[in-house]
Amino acid sequence: MKLNHKEISTLGALKKAGYQTKSIKDELRDNLRDKIKNGEETFSGVWGYEDSVIPELERAILSRHNINLLGLRGQAKTRLARLMVKLLDEWIPFVEGSEINDDPLQPMSRYAMELVAEKGDATPISWLHRDDRFYEKLATPDVTVADLIGDVDPIKAANLKLSYADDRVIHFGMIPRANRCIFVINELPDLQARIQVSLFNILQEGDIQIRGFKLRLPLDLQFIFTANPEDYTNRGSIVTPLKDRIGSQILTHYPDDIETARKITEQESNLDARQTDSVYVPDVAKDLLEQISFEARDSEYVDAKSGVSARTSITAFENLLSTAERRTLLNGSEHTMVRLSDFLGVIPAITGKIELVYEGEQEGADGVAAILINEAVKSLFPEFFPKIDKLERKDAETPYDELLQWFFQGQGFELLDDFTDEEYQRALDGIPELNRLIKNYQPEWPEKDIYFLKELVLWGLVAHKKLSKNRFSEGYQFKDLYGSFISGL
Repeated sequence: MKLNHKEISTLGALKKAGYQTKSIKDELRDNLRDKIKNGEETFSGVWGYEDSVIPELERAILSRHNINLLGLRGQAKTRLARLMVKLLDEWIPFVEGSEINDDPLQPMSRYAMELVAEKGDATPISWLHRDDRFYEKLATPDVTVADLIGDVDPIKAANLKLSYADDRVIHFGMIPRANRCIFVINELPDLQARIQVSLFNILQEGDIQIRGFKLRLPLDLQFIFTANPEDYTNRGSIVTPLKDRIGSQILTHYPDDIETARKITEQESNLDARQTDSVYVPDVAKDLLEQISFEARDSEYVDAKSGVSARTSITAFENLLSTAERRTLLNGSEHTMVRLSDFLGVIPAITGKIELVYEGEQEGADGVAAILINEAVKSLFPEFFPKIDKLERKDAETPYDELLQWFFQGQGFELLDDFTDEEYQRALDGIPELNRLIKNYQPEWPEKDIYFLKELVLWGLVAHKKLSKNRFSEGYQFKDLYGSFISGL
């Protein structure tokens, strides 16, 4: 039943309107049932979970469970929790002035019960919007029971001239104040074991214990916990009795394919309209950017247990556009296109997001980021051009022979970071064998993307150890691999 919250301001009017008490878990369950029956999307803006996490989450909500979302960093755990707010009723009534959002028909705090007993149907009612029914706490080692549950407030006792034996001296913590709301505890294993123990009775029996007071407060909460699998053994653990009281544990995961990863990156990137208007990004560049994260998750240099957050691709995409945008500002131009050489600018976004194992530390963070970009090029290369077999015979003919011969006979090829678009295109067009290769294997490729594809050929040959690529202060130099060896002697 939908009530007109603007017209109802007293308990009597609320009863007359036919209001009935409903727990938050039933509220979520009923609204979810309606959405599923009507074919509506339940968790919009979360990609890649349609056939895995979201069905499990829906089952947990239908079962009225408290939920633990278990997964590596950057897997949308907190986003899922926040989206549950959309499954709440838009408005709910509470006793005006109540610290813990007392239900007018079932008051539980001393304040609300005394007010209802005194004023009866004239008890003033306020309304709480669903957007205000979300509480979140990051579990850090300094969190105390007083923060979560509450404590005796000596100032309140002195001002009201109350004895410490009077329960009105209690200052409620975050959890009682979140009564009838969704309460999220992020990184639960980081919460000290003794603090986790304080949650037992709230989850199971519905009472709270504060400084000798044992209050029977049947708090009505939907708990959502988030945790990293490594936390069970690394930084801490979820105590077994608490795990036993959590109804459903749901495993999250990273995107399974490039297309899904791209949707997430494009949705979450914080871009200035001037960037998107002035910088053109070829689809193959977007795919390459996502491939870097996929490579990192499988890399021998990166700690797989710590994960590679989806934020890696998001911040890398922002850096990529900023690299191209900076070039337009330096050159005084209005438009440019992303180049493969612009990927140098994404390295700072990668190095801060990956945890390295010992071998990775030896390479250095920047070195590992460069390796990941090369591996991404190597993985993407066969989708556009003939595969390069590293076991091929020395005298075997390949589609790349003429291009490699051009480098063998020439003095190398340079691409400067700050080339204007005209200079950049002129430089790549100056390699006739590269033009023929593109025409043979990608004749219908969009003209705007041709130059990125030409760079992909050069980087792909470097990744397959057919050419050498050297970074200098102003750009990149591509040379014949063996000529580079000889000149270096």
